[in-house]
Amino acid sequence: MVSDLTANPSPSIVHKERPLPVYSGFLMLFVLLAILAADFAWFAFERPYDYRLVISLLIDLLAAFSLRGLFILQPNEARVLLLFGAYKGTVRTSGFHWTNPFYNLGAPKGGGLARGRLQARLGQTGAADRSSVNRAPGYTRISLRARTLNGERLKVNDKRGNPVEIAAVVVWRIEDTARALFDVDDYQNYVPIQSESALRHIANMYAYDDGDGTETTLRSNVNEVSQALRAELQERLARAGVVVDEARLTHLAYAPEIAQVMLRRQQAEAVIAARQKIVQGAVSMVGMALAELSEQRVVELDDERRASMVSNLMVVLCSESEVHPVVNTGTLYS
Repeated sequence: MVSDLTANPSPSIVHKERPLPVYSGFLMLFVLLAILAADFAWFAFERPYDYRLVISLLIDLLAAFSLRGLFILQPNEARVLLLFGAYKGTVRTSGFHWTNPFYNLGAPKGGGLARGRLQARLGQTGAADRSSVNRAPGYTRISLRARTLNGERLKVNDKRGNPVEIAAVVVWRIEDTARALFDVDDYQNYVPIQSESALRHIANMYAYDDGDGTETTLRSNVNEVSQALRAELQERLARAGVVVDEARLTHLAYAPEIAQVMLRRQQAEAVIAARQKIVQGAVSMVGMALAELSEQRVVELDDERRASMVSNLMVVLCSESEVHPVVNTGTLYS
């Protein structure tokens, strides 16, 4: 029996967010304060005290403990409610609310160690990221606002094995609070790690550049690459209840060790492409000139004179410097 359980462990439970109704905080605050005032008046003006002292203290303790059920939610903020470790629901409505005071009693705040590691990881990304981590809410309170992850520059190999530097920015937000808190250890650490992994995989799928222009590349097809990155990120982060609103490349360059070599290669490809255009244009112009001369019978050219004319025109049209013609005062055969 034990061996069967070891060989086939049960899969992890996937949670799903469910709404939980709450009551008006202003109404419950008024009711609790009224109970406290009535209890104080009953205890102060009624004598003898005898057993009423015990009852009054119990009422006071119960009313004071019920005040723990009051909480405030800001816009785009949610609170996850637990009852002795069991998930009961999520409140998304902003305002002043009251709920069962036993909810979240003794719930861990979580994310301390993981958040500390994340702070160290974001130490090089700027003060804005560090401040957003320091102000992170507790375990049962979670922000639903859009967040921006400005990834670090990564050195990876593209499809052809060339080392490139690449970075991306990701805009994400929490969609399912239950998955974010219960299906992953720390979603704030989970998002940047999965984003880096997805970016490395995308960079390996495409070449940096393609001289023929027949395939999707990182440099020439930024929109297509960004869409592929967003799709892969959404697939990876769905487990944490995260929705990726946008993912876009912010930096792309060859690694320094091959940057000069690749620059010379790009320059050579540009020169070859320009030469091809020049030759194609020159051949077209020469053919047009010969056709016009033949149609209008300006001059009759045999094969040798036609070849000489083609040679001279090609030199004039394809030369990079100014051509100085030589005037022949004799005949072509002299």
